[in-house]
Amino acid sequence: MSAVISPSINSNVVHEAEAQRQYARLKLPARIRYVTPQGQEIEAPLLDLSVGGFSFQPGNSLLKEGQYCHGKLMFEVEGIGFAMDVEFQVRSLEGSRRAGCEFHHLRPREQAALRYVISSFLSGELINVGDLISTLQRDNFTKPRKGGDAAPAGLFGRMRAVSLSFGLFMVGVVAAGYVLYQLYDIYFITHADSAQVAVPGQQVSMPREGAVQALVKVGDTVAKGAPVGTFSSNMMDVLKGVLPTEDLTPDNLQRLFGKTFQGTLTSPCDCRVTAQLIGDGQTAGKGSAVFLMSPVDSVATVEARFPYRAFNELQPGTAVSFIVAGEKEERAGHITTLALQDGGLASDIRVMIQPDEPLGTELAKRPVDVRIRPFGNVFDDRLVKEGEVLASKLLPAGDSRNVAAGE
Repeated sequence: MSAVISPSINSNVVHEAEAQRQYARLKLPARIRYVTPQGQEIEAPLLDLSVGGFSFQPGNSLLKEGQYCHGKLMFEVEGIGFAMDVEFQVRSLEGSRRAGCEFHHLRPREQAALRYVISSFLSGELINVGDLISTLQRDNFTKPRKGGDAAPAGLFGRMRAVSLSFGLFMVGVVAAGYVLYQLYDIYFITHADSAQVAVPGQQVSMPREGAVQALVKVGDTVAKGAPVGTFSSNMMDVLKGVLPTEDLTPDNLQRLFGKTFQGTLTSPCDCRVTAQLIGDGQTAGKGSAVFLMSPVDSVATVEARFPYRAFNELQPGTAVSFIVAGEKEERAGHITTLALQDGGLASDIRVMIQPDEPLGTELAKRPVDVRIRPFGNVFDDRLVKEGEVLASKLLPAGDSRNVAAGE
């Protein structure tokens, strides 16, 4: 027993090779009303329709291949006429029997409406006016990319694009390097809570109560025995407890009232004035320190305070790096002594640091940023050397010297 199977043919579908057509065409009951280049308005039935174009029977020889025309596609849905403004180009002509046209500048709404009409016709569903209007009201289409049809960029445009890309890349590299350095600084480097330049010195104190007037400024160098300031005391306070009782008559008191006693404060050594502890014109009590003096030949050190949790890193001889306030160059040194803060049980460790290069005594009391890096600064020194080598290769001699100097 044999049977012959013949496929059912839908005469409404125009069968064409997939490679020849981007969109499938089918026959629909629709018409096209267009205006010819000569100004005549003509209406003709469609032979087939797709999202990309249509064909119709012009019935005249007014059209030519390549011409652009404006018209309206007209459908009838549920007894209601529906028209769509279109712009098309005549791509092929077969006399007055058939004209193949391609849509131009068809907006996404019109494309969606055509897809809805075509898909409903193919699936056998009824075309609903409400669904068609809802499709035309959609506004969620993807925006076309700008410059898609633009001409290829010239040499200047390409160089600008490459420069912009390289600039963005370098910004990203710098940002990533900054983040990595911050993480390294937080988790691998031990920072001192506070530090200052310490200079062994002597104090110049008030011999008695009085008002102070300085004769030198901070940073000045004075010889031993040279005056550094004066003080003035009330004569009544000076002679209090010295005059016998019988001399404390009203006349004597009247004569002493308002008189002052002048005195001089002298330097105890060949010193540099490190600090003035009491301002000019202020009154200081007996024994109060007025000036802090440091011998000229004294050696400045750094006194730092570290948290107790950094105990393992704080060992005598440990290499440290520090920057003194007001300086740009980083200095190096090593820990000499350790002690608990205030000499008792405390949460801080007091550390004395000996600089590898001498510090000037004029830096006394200046704040210092002290850091202990892993591997004793070997890693950082290697980075600096490699940076200098790279800079000498990429930059001119003057710029490479600036990089080597830390600028």
